[in-house]
Amino acid sequence: MNACIILEELNARLEDRVELTLYGRAAIQLGFPNPPRDTLLSLDVDAVFWLGQAEQLNETTNFWEAIDQVNKQLGRQGLYISHFFTEDMVVLRPGWREERKPISTAWSKIALYRLSDVDLLLSKLMRDDPQDQQDAWFILQSASLSMEDVQRAVQEARVPNVPELEEQFERASARLMKRLCAGQRGGE
Repeated sequence: MNACIILEELNARLEDRVELTLYGRAAIQLGFPNPPRDTLLSLDVDAVFWLGQAEQLNETTNFWEAIDQVNKQLGRQGLYISHFFTEDMVVLRPGWREERKPISTAWSKIALYRLSDVDLLLSKLMRDDPQDQQDAWFILQSASLSMEDVQRAVQEARVPNVPELEEQFERASARLMKRLCAGQRGGE
């Protein structure tokens, strides 16, 4: 799994323990039993920071230097870790940080988490993209989320105030709800 290769390399280069919250396909790879095969082919690791975390890492750790080293080392293989977004740049619920799921690893320098099932689902609805829709459906099914769970999550979601993201989220949410409705009617 590429996410493991990337994070193992990062762990080896860190001087201090850091907390990382994964989202995207790395969160699916490492955070679910039996992830879809195509998620294992993802070439990167994405993480979300709470407000102020990036600055804290800059002041108290060698995190950003380690990231540069990892990207230089693994770049030849097409692997990288560079997509870091603050919580206000990702579709999430207000209490996302308290509901993260720990990911058990043997790494000594990384305390690894993934977004909760619902927040990971919401993050996959940021783009009206077939791959993200496929991932959203996997999360929905794996977590046994009901239509009511999804509706509540969509209502609670904090969508970044960017017109394109607002439109993408609206379309992707509607597409997922339509599929969920059709699945309930057809026994999917």
